[in-house]
Amino acid sequence: MIALAFRYICRKEVKYMQPSKLPERTVERLSEYRRTLLNSLNKGVTHIYSHNLASIHGITAVQVRRDLMLIGFSSNNKKGYNVRELIDFIGGILDSDHVLNVAVIGMGNLASAITAYFNGKRSKLRIVAAFDVSDKKVGKVISSIPCYHIDDFKEQVRNNNINIVILTLPTQEVDSVCGLVIESGIKGVLNFTSKPLTFPEEAGIYVEDYDIITLLEKVAYYTKG
Repeated sequence: MIALAFRYICRKEVKYMQPSKLPERTVERLSEYRRTLLNSLNKGVTHIYSHNLASIHGITAVQVRRDLMLIGFSSNNKKGYNVRELIDFIGGILDSDHVLNVAVIGMGNLASAITAYFNGKRSKLRIVAAFDVSDKKVGKVISSIPCYHIDDFKEQVRNNNINIVILTLPTQEVDSVCGLVIESGIKGVLNFTSKPLTFPEEAGIYVEDYDIITLLEKVAYYTKG
């Protein structure tokens, strides 16, 4: 109840930058900060300084303070930021007012790993369905998630009020599902395929491309002799 009350006070009295106006990298760092703060809280840490957060994330304390200033959070406490309060405040920025349901398209090993790892980590995000074309997967429960045939996508999006999809299907099959994504009213796509996605602007779909090959090649570039 205290946490909810604090979030309500923050929403009512603090003028912060709306989530849609925040720089993308700031949104990413806020998520990273929250994960660190939750781990710290679990270890009994009640307060943390900006330079501590900065050290953990390999950035400067100035950057941490700038990010928190953008969302309207400040603290004059000599002991540093109150960890519980900062977790709740960041939640008020990042989280939806209601649970956002997520679906996975392409229920292979990567999708199973993502689903098993993620569910239960955030109260306002929940993977509720998976879609595939394989007879070995359709009609089964995989990683505690029911798997449907892709032909049932539109129906299940309506039934489960799905807002976001994660694409983990083979690259050559991506084009075949893009139309379904648009027609179903999906508003967010996390793309784990190697094909960058673009949707018509009027569709209002936010896309985050996550190309593992490119990222690994980037790491290799910086580690080669």
